[in-house]
Amino acid sequence: MTEFDFEKRSLASRFWPKRLRIGVGLIGKMALALVLLVALYIPVGMLWVHVIDDDTTLAPTELPQGGSHAVAMAATLIERETITHRWTANDPIFLPGWWLDNMPEFQTGMMEAIGRFSTEMMDQIGRNRGSSQADPDLSKAVDLLKSAPNIWLFDFSTSWAPTTSSDAKYRAAAKALRTYNQRLGQGQALFERRGDNLIALLDRIMSDLGSASAVLDRQILEGRDQFIDRRADNVFYGVKGRLYAYYLILRELGTDYQQLLREREAFNVWTQMLASLHEASLLNPLIVMNGATDGVFVANHLATQGFYLLRARTQVREVSEILVR
Repeated sequence: MTEFDFEKRSLASRFWPKRLRIGVGLIGKMALALVLLVALYIPVGMLWVHVIDDDTTLAPTELPQGGSHAVAMAATLIERETITHRWTANDPIFLPGWWLDNMPEFQTGMMEAIGRFSTEMMDQIGRNRGSSQADPDLSKAVDLLKSAPNIWLFDFSTSWAPTTSSDAKYRAAAKALRTYNQRLGQGQALFERRGDNLIALLDRIMSDLGSASAVLDRQILEGRDQFIDRRADNVFYGVKGRLYAYYLILRELGTDYQQLLREREAFNVWTQMLASLHEASLLNPLIVMNGATDGVFVANHLATQGFYLLRARTQVREVSEILVR
């Protein structure tokens, strides 16, 4: 071995271990960064996705001349929750939305109210009295809104094949409501503005509010002996979503039926009903508590919510009674 070869080998022995150490260090840093990324993905993603949008100033969009304000609002709410915001109720476990509970409950409660309203539109307002012919677009919207809220790209309870997700069906329902409203503006669809049609719709909503009240009452009883009621917030936000959607839809329905409500002198009670729903919609405690209803130190937010709900339900009944006269 020449002196030159010896020096070359000596230089390589000093150089390669250093490169190896650099390579191992870089891999370690990359692995650590990956671990941190995975660890932060869920909590940061939850903060990013989580939105309880209870904006009571929301106005209906794409309202055609001669169309229904309430129908436009129903479509607007669906599109906001499935397009502007993320529909989280059907997120799989590897997405941040799966780890949320309040937002999915809020969105699901909203969709239940919109589904009830759409059903009554199809049965009571969007058809001639005594007619068995349902409006095709309203019928389509109702069928789509009956879809379970938690279906992702697969529903293994029915098939191993890919399926249409819940939010895709809800968007299709919004499109059907928009189509009905466009036809209504063109005089090609029905929107009965008689008192008996409105009474029938209000009676169904009153029944739905009664069901929501029963859910609150049951949770108050079941959770009263628990130090921390882990289901209280789920129930609270589910009912909140329902009340919020009803507030906006009934606010716009009051515009659709404004002439009738004023003629029957029911407009003041209608306004009071909306005020109760408005107050219920804005309840937003930092932590939902289910304390004793007569407690001093721990609040009971379910009971507070139930108070506004029952007051609104009573006012819905008052409107119906006035319209019957």
